[in-house]
Amino acid sequence: MFTKPSFLPLFLGVLLVPLVIWIVGAPGIADDSSPSRSSAQGAKGYLPPGGFVPDSATAVRIAVAVWIPIYGAAQIRSEQPYVAKLDHGIWTVTGTLPPHSLGGTAAARIAKRDGRILFVIHYQ
Repeated sequence: MFTKPSFLPLFLGVLLVPLVIWIVGAPGIADDSSPSRSSAQGAKGYLPPGGFVPDSATAVRIAVAVWIPIYGAAQIRSEQPYVAKLDHGIWTVTGTLPPHSLGGTAAARIAKRDGRILFVIHYQ
């Protein structure tokens, strides 16, 4: 004799398993005590004395690498030479326009200490 399958066990399993994991906590899933995470958290990485962006040439290379996927290689190449100025630990990198040109150039702000990209724009 054929009986209709009961979906109640499946339904309860779908509801209860995540609830139990959430309440009890599965080691290595929901906590920070898993070996792969805790070993990396306690380790101190290397920080160069001059920061990861120690000079204007490095700041320019980073800015160009960020600009090209956004604005296109041809556009960014047309804005050479690039100028990088350091102020209070932040590099501001800009392109240049030929004299008497209309428009704007790409600009980026980059943290000297850790290389974070803080701001990117292309002025009109």
